[in-house]
Amino acid sequence: MPQTVATFYRFVDLPDCEAFRNRLETECRSHDVRGMIILATEGLNATIAGPNSGVDAVLQFIRADQRFAGMPHRECETDRDTFHRLRLVIRQEIVTLGDPSINPNDAVGEYVAPEDWNTLISDPDVLLIDTRNDYEVELGTFQGATNPHTATFGEWNTYVQSQLAEAKHKKVAMFCTGGIRCEKASAHLLKQGFENVYHLQGGILNYLQQTTADDSLWEGECFVFDHRVSVTHGLKEGESRVCFGCRWPLKPEDMDSPEYEEGVCCPRCSADLNDSLRANRRERQRQQSLARTRGGKHIGQQFETPDEGR
Repeated sequence: MPQTVATFYRFVDLPDCEAFRNRLETECRSHDVRGMIILATEGLNATIAGPNSGVDAVLQFIRADQRFAGMPHRECETDRDTFHRLRLVIRQEIVTLGDPSINPNDAVGEYVAPEDWNTLISDPDVLLIDTRNDYEVELGTFQGATNPHTATFGEWNTYVQSQLAEAKHKKVAMFCTGGIRCEKASAHLLKQGFENVYHLQGGILNYLQQTTADDSLWEGECFVFDHRVSVTHGLKEGESRVCFGCRWPLKPEDMDSPEYEEGVCCPRCSADLNDSLRANRRERQRQQSLARTRGGKHIGQQFETPDEGR
């Protein structure tokens, strides 16, 4: 059955995040909406999926709270069973920088709309930084972007201190999947004394939705935090998949490798498998294939994508 997938976030003072979480969970379950929703006193960060009417109802419920009025979202349609359950969690931050004192509600860099992004990042005086994790950058990024080689967003401050200390005078443009990490990163840079800080409004997803492939400076696919794995221009589902062994995103050429075995291993992790673990994963894959043949789901073996950022 076709599903609507919606991604959204907003930094907002939310001291009652636990009570809001409980009301939101009731609303989601009543409309058969699943996904990952992170709440903190600094706001909300979510990707949800379900029937179009259900997703619309949940968004309407959230926006009925004046603090989320007018909150933008990105959505697309998919035939894939995007999420297998609903998770709502309370954390210190809705995206984990590791410093709750950085509050985008106080100050952020300049938002750059997708239609203006190409002009900005084509400026040779602009330092373009991908604020996403290394496994995401592996699938695609903007032409000329710097890869910080971070495993998590929590390593961003270390990268700034070690690599950007001499760049405070430069124009810095940043981007991420949906806008939340680069928005928080922009607040962090401003606090560090950077003056000319820019970030892509709505993130890569907004850019891919608004920009044709012919006019695009994006190269590759964009990793997403659900079972679609990746999307391309127009937010169409990409060809990438995830290794169920090491959970690293795989390009089509990775899956053509003799070291790739579906549900077992990929070129990155094949050499690390012992015979026992390889046998266990093969049995897991056999059970999954059998469940699919019978028209059911082998939920216990489903891949859980990371949920740390958007």
